[in-house]
Amino acid sequence: MKAIVAVDKKWGIGKNNDLLFSLPEDMKFFREKTSGKTVCMGYNTLLSFPGSKPLKNRVNIVLAPDGVERDDCIIVHTLEELSNTLKNYNDVFVIGGAMFYRTMVPYCEEVYVTKVDADGEATVFYPNLDEIDGFEMVYESEPIESNGYQIRFTTYKNNKVEKF
Repeated sequence: MKAIVAVDKKWGIGKNNDLLFSLPEDMKFFREKTSGKTVCMGYNTLLSFPGSKPLKNRVNIVLAPDGVERDDCIIVHTLEELSNTLKNYNDVFVIGGAMFYRTMVPYCEEVYVTKVDADGEATVFYPNLDEIDGFEMVYESEPIESNGYQIRFTTYKNNKVEKF
């Protein structure tokens, strides 16, 4: 399992159930990495998408509260149900939100982090991988400009992956 996220310089990822920045280069990177793959997320992340619709060209698995049922994606209601469902898929990406990321990071082998050189005044944050034992940055791109922001694509490897 992998995770993919864009963070500001304080590891912030969002506010008001929305992204901090509009970054076309990061969206392109996200599409390239996840298209044709399986994405899993918390329910609020699904609701934050345009029209609250699942992402196209991907299997969408959503951890949702009891009582939520949908036909346009796979809904699970517990972490145990999520674990059992994910066993049927390869190339799984954790895509948010904050609580879901915190829960799933220990189980991810790799995390793709787009680092934005700005403070987005976030209210929700991603775990700072530079401070978590077992995580190491194994790749960092040259900075590029996207919509007026300097961004870098980085890859972190988890040397202490836990079994989910």
